[in-house]
Amino acid sequence: MGFEGAAGGMGGGVRALMRRKQVDSERARPAGSSNQLRKELSVAQLITIGVGSTIGAGVYVLVGTVAREHSGPALTLSFLIAGIAAALSAFCYAELASRCPSAGSAYHYSYICVGEGVAWLIGWALILEYTIGGSAVARGISPNLALFFGGPDSLPWILARHEIPWLDVVVDPCAAFLVFLVTGLLCVGIKESSFVQGVVTVLNCFVMLFVIIAGSYIGFQTGWVGYKVAGGFFPYGANGMLAGSATVFFAYIGFDSVASTAEEVKNPQRDLPLGIATALSICCSLYMLVSIVIVGLVPYFAMDPDTPISSAFARHGMHWAMYLVTTGAVLALCSTLMGSILPQPRILMAMARDGLLPSFFSDVHKTTQVPVKSTIVTGICAASLAFFMDVSQLAGMVSVGTLLAFTIVAVSILILRYVPPDEVPLPSSLQASFRLSHENDEEKLRDTLGDEDHEEGASEITDFVVESIKDPLIEKQLYASKLDETKRRKSAACSIASVCIGVLVLTTSASATFLPFLVRCFVCAFGGLLLLTGLGVLCWIDQDDGRHSFGHSGGFICPFVPLLPVMCILINTYLLINLGGGTWMRVGVWLVMGVFVYIFYGRTHSSLMDVVYVPVAKANEIYGSSSASEFVA
Repeated sequence: MGFEGAAGGMGGGVRALMRRKQVDSERARPAGSSNQLRKELSVAQLITIGVGSTIGAGVYVLVGTVAREHSGPALTLSFLIAGIAAALSAFCYAELASRCPSAGSAYHYSYICVGEGVAWLIGWALILEYTIGGSAVARGISPNLALFFGGPDSLPWILARHEIPWLDVVVDPCAAFLVFLVTGLLCVGIKESSFVQGVVTVLNCFVMLFVIIAGSYIGFQTGWVGYKVAGGFFPYGANGMLAGSATVFFAYIGFDSVASTAEEVKNPQRDLPLGIATALSICCSLYMLVSIVIVGLVPYFAMDPDTPISSAFARHGMHWAMYLVTTGAVLALCSTLMGSILPQPRILMAMARDGLLPSFFSDVHKTTQVPVKSTIVTGICAASLAFFMDVSQLAGMVSVGTLLAFTIVAVSILILRYVPPDEVPLPSSLQASFRLSHENDEEKLRDTLGDEDHEEGASEITDFVVESIKDPLIEKQLYASKLDETKRRKSAACSIASVCIGVLVLTTSASATFLPFLVRCFVCAFGGLLLLTGLGVLCWIDQDDGRHSFGHSGGFICPFVPLLPVMCILINTYLLINLGGGTWMRVGVWLVMGVFVYIFYGRTHSSLMDVVYVPVAKANEIYGSSSASEFVA
């Protein structure tokens, strides 16, 4: 997995997949570069982006579907468990976002911690996620808007859906128009677009508060009949409640949009963790309160699976509430649409900065200081899909990119804590400084040893230091310390690999219902043994001291490492395995396309093509003494 820094000559083959870039974003490009984003975002704006991107119209539907089929009155606990599972990923994101505050989110983190190959696949999967996600959300707005014009298919002709008979395609002009509208807003500037998203999100939250307050009043008046059903609080048992948690987990996807704006945050070390945590807490609280009220108003088996909230109010004579709830659904969809399109241009920009995509995508507008070209391309692609295709069948592909990103972010936390990169890439522009520094070290050694002893001492400065001390105990201690650190890093790397392989074997075998029972038990036991062994070793050995100086210090620190990221890896991998074969086949086609793009373009145009990897201390010395410290690292 590229845990140990490789030396120079990593231009091709497997080594190219293991190239890792430097964490310090300030060294990643010149200070006066024209492709820097404007720092405009504060905690309040990050919270609105996180809440707006997470709370979609799904909550207005999921409440009925999950309660009827899985959880029953225990729906609130399903939302709570799913929120805790999402919080595991949020903790990992919070630490990496504060340490590595640059555009790119999970792509950026995996490029620093894991390697170029994995980073490319994550970035490529996120491109698919945000494109299809935005298109699916846009297609869902027009049916809800039609209710304000008299019912389905009642939109004005210019916005209504039309079928093209000879192509067997239903086009949706309203969806395409909304995508272009959001694209234009995002091009204006991050401050303006976040303000609009904040207004829409606050209005949606008011609708949900109305549902909670009005529903609670009705519930106290009627005696909360939904909680007096014959099946009790767990009609489907604990397994049904957990199955409901797996379903509603996807209602929490969206908070990672906050991390994608890291480069535009005024104080990322403080604001990013706070924004992510607060947004997720608000979403979880609203989900739980809405589910408590709606499940209490109507017995779970009598819920309308399509319109559970409005039908619950209609049963108690409040038919007019349907329009208010529909307004909330439209507002939620519009806010989610903005949250879906916002991150993708920044992913494209980050990949283009690293040379993996054409530099066209890295251009930033001089006035608005947003990646306008990438935003326009994103808008055109999303609008085209929304106009021509019914992307509901592709919606499962959205989850693949998100869950892959969640998994790799958790793996990156383990790498950061136990085997952080001990060598960093030095670009060709600074290699002359490196050679000069190396020559100066040799010159100092020559002057100290004398010309006759130079050939013996020039290769190892440490040998001279130990010999000059002439203390065999110190020599033994230095050697033992270096050997112990090497062993510790190797043990940690093997343990992280053991955890990942064990999780994959365990979740795959547990989900392989076609296998005989005894075979499944044996394979599950083997995977569990690998997982527990790796976790046990990680708990036993010390974390790397280099983690304290990795990236920007003073930010959030993920707690309960290694247990928390391992749990995160396990949960997300299980959800990935159970997405279905059809989804994986479609995603596989996209990923294979990405492999060819990387082989024929990204690998040979990477900014790490001609770099030399040097120890972190040496790199800091070169950057500190060289006037060229602003060049790409």
